[in-house]
Amino acid sequence: MQTSGPFCLQIKELKRMKIFVLTLGALGMAASAQAEPPRALTASGQISGRIDGAVAQFLGIPYAAPPLRENRWRSPQPVASWSGVLEATAFAHDCMQNPFPGDEAPLRTAPAEDCLYLNVWKPAAAKPGVGLPVLVWIHGGAFVTGGTSPAIYDGSAFARSGVVFVSFNYRLGRFGFFSHPALAAEAGKPIGNFALEDMVAALAWVRRNIAGFGGDPSRVTIMGESAGGTAVINLMTMPSARGLFHGAISMSGGGRSLLPTASIEKGEQVGLEFAKRHDIVDSGTAGLAALRALPAATVQGTNLFAERFATPPTYVGGFVAEGTVLAGASDRLMDAGKIAPVPVMIGMTSADAGIAMARDKDGLFAGYGVQGPALRRAYDPVGTIDLPDLSRRLTGDQYMAEPARFVARHALAAGQKAYVYRFGYVAESKRAEWKAGAPHATDIPYFFDTVSARYGAATTPQDRKAAKLANAYVINFVKSGDPNGKALPRWPAYDLAGEALLQHDMKGNAQAGFDPFKEKLDLIEAFATTRP
Repeated sequence: MQTSGPFCLQIKELKRMKIFVLTLGALGMAASAQAEPPRALTASGQISGRIDGAVAQFLGIPYAAPPLRENRWRSPQPVASWSGVLEATAFAHDCMQNPFPGDEAPLRTAPAEDCLYLNVWKPAAAKPGVGLPVLVWIHGGAFVTGGTSPAIYDGSAFARSGVVFVSFNYRLGRFGFFSHPALAAEAGKPIGNFALEDMVAALAWVRRNIAGFGGDPSRVTIMGESAGGTAVINLMTMPSARGLFHGAISMSGGGRSLLPTASIEKGEQVGLEFAKRHDIVDSGTAGLAALRALPAATVQGTNLFAERFATPPTYVGGFVAEGTVLAGASDRLMDAGKIAPVPVMIGMTSADAGIAMARDKDGLFAGYGVQGPALRRAYDPVGTIDLPDLSRRLTGDQYMAEPARFVARHALAAGQKAYVYRFGYVAESKRAEWKAGAPHATDIPYFFDTVSARYGAATTPQDRKAAKLANAYVINFVKSGDPNGKALPRWPAYDLAGEALLQHDMKGNAQAGFDPFKEKLDLIEAFATTRP
């Protein structure tokens, strides 16, 4: 047999060509497999998402029927099933609002009334039923702005670490909080907290469907910031949410009724005033039909804060104690032992938000009654701190720090662990601007590990280090109810003797120790427990 010469060369060339063809075929099959969009089966039908590296994303999944026309100001209604495959590759509309200029989390969609959608990020390789822990995000925005589309709310870092991440929109402003006698008659009960009902509906969707994305419905943690953190705390007191989550993270959400809780009588009176402003005086079915026929922009209004404090008010401003969804203020309910027995992570930023109307220091401290002189000695001992900085420090502790400790103590009373933090890291590019510390909401991209989405080219290695640390604590908590893990600074659970507090510092590190703010918080607690 000839083993050399032109024939042999031709054989070798054919073999190389065959290998090349086979290689091209394999690459083509791999490319085809990679191009195949991920799919998941929900109770309403099949959906397809998109792949981004090791993460599968499903965006814009309906969890309730559109709250339009007869569904405006109704409890969330079931989603109509669909045939075929629903494409879930882009964010749906965020809910109706007037966005704040300069928001830390700017929207990437146009707000609309049709907005009850959620999003899921999961490890691309995760199969249905694998049982991964689940984190559900509740966005902030004072219950009048916000949504799931902002880049800093991307759930990819969680999915890459083996967590199924869910975010959802809920009705805002007057769409989310509205009472009227005709609504009560239609529903057969007082009504008014549609935003909270949306949250429960989204969590119920997670319980029914998340196994199809590889998640475990018995290992769900809820997390929110600002209004979202307040929602987390209220969900912990709501019977309708009991059993839908198994851990809670509240970021700058207060804990002592950060937002006022109106009586149902007040809520309905505000609703009647809004109707009257638009020449709707009938309080029965005809009036309700006219209200539901108003354009969405009219219901939205131009300045809900002004409408809340108008005389008479035409926006209730938040929660309504209507007795079924929400029985009362969260702190009163916790004092009565009505708190979900779940582990808690809770805290604030080092230059967090508060509310002060005082025009001078005397007026500021006078508002604290008999605790005023002691608070003056604690917060302004030599009288050199200017009023804006003093107000921020005092009211930030009043609205965020002391209430966080309050919730932690109630978690302990319920037999659970609590972990308290104060986040003080400031992005290096912002230090000349944010000299007082980390402002409200600036901890979010660290908890999410999305600092590059927030600061872009100005993001530094130290910023990324701080984000990796904060995100690792959250992931560990979601997986086990304990934020501690290998190579992380130890974060002891809060207890009445140790008063442990974890502080994230300006170097991107974290240290735990006895709460250095304890004496100040004790004074605020004394005021909070004695005021009417």
